[in-house]
Amino acid sequence: MKSILLLVSICLLPLPASAGVYKWVDANGQTHFGDRPPAQAASSEVTVDTRPAEVDATARQRHQKMTEFVEQQQAERQARQAADAKAKKAAREQAEQCRELRARLKFLASVSTFYHLNDQGERVFVSEAENRRIREDFRSKVKDQCGSD
Repeated sequence: MKSILLLVSICLLPLPASAGVYKWVDANGQTHFGDRPPAQAASSEVTVDTRPAEVDATARQRHQKMTEFVEQQQAERQARQAADAKAKKAAREQAEQCRELRARLKFLASVSTFYHLNDQGERVFVSEAENRRIREDFRSKVKDQCGSD
């Protein structure tokens, strides 16, 4: 987009005359202008006003609208790129979390029974029904967060 804006800006600017301009009158009385003096006729060099032409209000408005459009496109592209980066980061984090949950689920399958520690620091084993409920709750959590267990 910047290159398009630059190209249009360059096209709107007048180019200064880099070569001399010559004026001569031919045998029929017609006046001619050229960038090289003729070989068969007398010529004089003409001074050309090379000041930039004034840009009218319409051209300024077009240029302003085009500049605003380019800036808007750049802002939208940056917003899309930021949103894409955020989505990719979230997907990586979700995949890592699911990998860890599935590893824990595999570990839970290898444990024969669960326990908790009481106030004295002693193991208190839970019932078989409680073991099944813990496993099922964790399987459900993995399925909800990762889509499958």
